[in-house]
Amino acid sequence: MRILMTGATGLIGRPLCKRLASEGHHLVGLSRSAKPVSDIDEMHEWDTQSGPTPAQVLNAVEAVIHLAGEPIAARRWTDEQKKRIYDSRIVTTRNLVNGLRAMDEKPAALISGSAIGFYGSRGDEILDEQSAAGTGFMSEVCQEWEREAEQATSLGIRVALIRTGVVLSRAGGALQKMLTPFKLGLGGPIGGGKQWFSWIHIDDIVGAIHYALHTATMGGPVNGTAPEPVTNAEFTRQLGHALHRPAFLPVPKFGLQALMGEMSEVVLGSQRVLPKVLLASGYAFQFSTLAPALEDLLRK
Repeated sequence: MRILMTGATGLIGRPLCKRLASEGHHLVGLSRSAKPVSDIDEMHEWDTQSGPTPAQVLNAVEAVIHLAGEPIAARRWTDEQKKRIYDSRIVTTRNLVNGLRAMDEKPAALISGSAIGFYGSRGDEILDEQSAAGTGFMSEVCQEWEREAEQATSLGIRVALIRTGVVLSRAGGALQKMLTPFKLGLGGPIGGGKQWFSWIHIDDIVGAIHYALHTATMGGPVNGTAPEPVTNAEFTRQLGHALHRPAFLPVPKFGLQALMGEMSEVVLGSQRVLPKVLLASGYAFQFSTLAPALEDLLRK
């Protein structure tokens, strides 16, 4: 299959490309630079904010995986950074769909990134794909992001929206940032620790996207989270146990808010998200519970 991918060099994109390439798919990458990338057969340059995806890049593409977006926790949320986060998702997706609209032969599927930020902070409420949207900056971004992607359904393209939770990987993201303070014995619950933490092992988010790509009946929102979320306090306890380090030094809410500003809503928010669609469709998680997931990642 000829597959177009954005975000191919990101935390999820790299291992996903590796898996797809190993299966013999022809991968076409879009980036701000056309520099060659391992496992990508073709790399094309595209300024995502300038206009629709170039027609020559889309030629004969059978499916699209869209993972591009400014990292949420890259820096403090100034007005300028919030605009980057917004534009890198909403404007980029709009331009991608406009490129698809101009194609004579449309791809069968668009697998588009989203995030559990869609739900906002909801305390102990159990959330699945039928739950209403929440409030806050990230919820608003996710809602508009998904609306832009869903425009492709009017073109006869199947659209699956992967609402990704906190991806656990040694290659980057939240876990990598936590390892140093925990190894020094400086880890502990954040903001009281009662907030729910919906996580997913890197192998399972890659597996879920791969599954959505190849499952013709899968469309609409798909929660990319493990079946058993934990509280922040439980996550820190299990991470400390896996590293054989204490994990009792609390990080106060006011300190995080002072340090991170509005971005602190990402780590202080509570989202108890279940992957109802994936489970109902028959996807088999490699890591449903946290302890084996951490053991696997830390062993690697």
